[in-house]
Amino acid sequence: MLKYYQMVISISYQKVIKALEMTLRIQLVKDHEVLFEMPLSIEHWARDRLQTELNTFERDFDRFSRLFHALAHENRLRMMTRLCEEDDLTLGFADFMKDLSLNPKTVWENTKKLRQGGLLTKSDDGRYRIPELGQAEFLMLSLALRQLLQILRELEEL
Repeated sequence: MLKYYQMVISISYQKVIKALEMTLRIQLVKDHEVLFEMPLSIEHWARDRLQTELNTFERDFDRFSRLFHALAHENRLRMMTRLCEEDDLTLGFADFMKDLSLNPKTVWENTKKLRQGGLLTKSDDGRYRIPELGQAEFLMLSLALRQLLQILRELEEL
């Protein structure tokens, strides 16, 4: 079972030859323990570590591609949002049609892509559900990413 972790954006300042340098990092924190930390600028990465991470990302391309593709359409985002509104995170095929005014072909195609991306599962009774990992991935790629980008834009304006 996934545990809930606190995502922290840390900003550290260092004086460097009469200039103020800002270093942005993302941290994943659980009970005040940093589990993961990543700088958000290439110059703050060790060259070999950055190369290793980029190579790993390349090897995982198919997985990321399916996930990004699953969320790259307005109807799929609406479907995921609608599922998140349900207490049990489940909806039936007809619920998508009725609640989002979608035709059967659109629901079928989009639930298929969401399932391929790992964001949905289909139960034996035909209902669609967001699995726990799918919840975390959806929240990271939608809400968390949106908020992080907003913060970065605001910092850029300072």
